[in-house]
Amino acid sequence: MTSATDPPGEPSPPSSPPARVRVTSTRRDAPTRRDLRPLTRDIDEQSTLGEVYMSGLMSAQLRLALRVLAFGAVGLGGLPLLFLLVPATRTMEVGRFPLPWIVLAVVVYPVALIVARFYVRASERIEAEFSSVVRRR
Repeated sequence: MTSATDPPGEPSPPSSPPARVRVTSTRRDAPTRRDLRPLTRDIDEQSTLGEVYMSGLMSAQLRLALRVLAFGAVGLGGLPLLFLLVPATRTMEVGRFPLPWIVLAVVVYPVALIVARFYVRASERIEAEFSSVVRRR
């Protein structure tokens, strides 16, 4: 830049840089701006990311359900097979009751309740982990 006192065509002498100013704010507790979209919004809008999270949750629940069903099928399906392959179990008695009746009438129900309790707790744990991931994001 040239000034009005400089002859035309000659550059002006270098001027000193402006003094540095430090800008501070008294609002140190002001919330910072978050540019992240909440994950719940992605899930509600059924976006691609929301679908990925929901498919992960559903596949975890499906794996749990298949494990419980497999245990039930092997457990309950194995009893008739046991009675068929081991003839002594058909005629064995506990007290004055036959063993197959005791197993089918008494033992199966507490085992079913234990398996159901396991399923509910595991399902709740999966959902709690999913909720914690959604809240963290």
